[in-house]
Amino acid sequence: MVRKTRINLLTVSIVLVCIGIIMIYSSSSIYAWERYGDSFYFLKRHLAFLAVGLLLTFLAMIVDYRILRKYARFMFWVAFALLVLVLIPGVGREISGARRWFRFKFISFQPSEFANLALIIYIADFICRKGEQIKTLFKGFIPPICALGAFSLLILLQPDLGTTIALGIVVLVMLYIAGVRPRYILSLILCSLPMVYILVFSVPYRKARILAFLNPWLDPKGSGFQIIQSQIAIGSGGLFGVGLGHSQQKLFYLPAAHTDFIFSIIGEELGLLGTLGIILLFMIFIRQGLKIIKNAQDKFGYFLAQGLILMISLKAIVNIGVSCGVFPTKGLPLPFISYGGSSLIFDMVSLGILINIARCGEYP
Repeated sequence: MVRKTRINLLTVSIVLVCIGIIMIYSSSSIYAWERYGDSFYFLKRHLAFLAVGLLLTFLAMIVDYRILRKYARFMFWVAFALLVLVLIPGVGREISGARRWFRFKFISFQPSEFANLALIIYIADFICRKGEQIKTLFKGFIPPICALGAFSLLILLQPDLGTTIALGIVVLVMLYIAGVRPRYILSLILCSLPMVYILVFSVPYRKARILAFLNPWLDPKGSGFQIIQSQIAIGSGGLFGVGLGHSQQKLFYLPAAHTDFIFSIIGEELGLLGTLGIILLFMIFIRQGLKIIKNAQDKFGYFLAQGLILMISLKAIVNIGVSCGVFPTKGLPLPFISYGGSSLIFDMVSLGILINIARCGEYP
């Protein structure tokens, strides 16, 4: 049964990756030709990142995941250092006012993606080390919240509110399932609400995104442009779509068509059936992930799998929700499908770790 779960998870992930390859070329070829004179520009880069991701996935599958406990704190501090370094002018690369990337010739690396993985591993290890003490305030709740707070502050300075919120949700859910008293978590959330309000409404572009989410037609050529174009793309697809490669919105109407809004292009070219197919694949992925969590043979594997499944699921839900206008615009890619080097690589590493946990679950 566990072997079947591994095969199903791997098969679904491969299908999602293959769909991503096709849709990245379809959604980016014209833009790539216009900007770089090479219609395969983004596809070739994506395939290069995919090759790196496959290598790391293979390593994550064959090396016992339990060794990660030994390096959990080391990975935490490496991730912390990288988040600090990326904020230094001349070290981190700034794009459109955001300093989130390291640039090495033609390779970009986003340290917040590594930070997500490192913090999930650290929290899983922390829960195992503390045992029943996880229910206490000073020994069980405050230390991981301080770690989360440090990472959140550095990611917010990039600035990247979407990743911060997603990481916060994952960590709090992990702590809640581990046995942290609900009143501690509820108190933290209530205390955080004023700060979230300030972070959203004191920054003009974030406030504009919220207002655009409530009514994108208030500013159809400005803050509401992406949402409107995304909904036009999905609505234009109808039941069967306009046909693969025949999207109109990718012709410089919908920004980030091959990254954050690739789901909209899928909706336009492959129709309702295509989008429902993507959602079904993620539902199967989550279901297989839950089986891995259930069959994990140790506490560390249980909470590590839990955190990884939560993060991938949350990114998928938010990305699809943003494309459909259910959530305000956030810069979270669609796992395994969107173009994006660091995101794809660490999603695949997470997949390798999940398969590793499932493999170990075959031998109680």
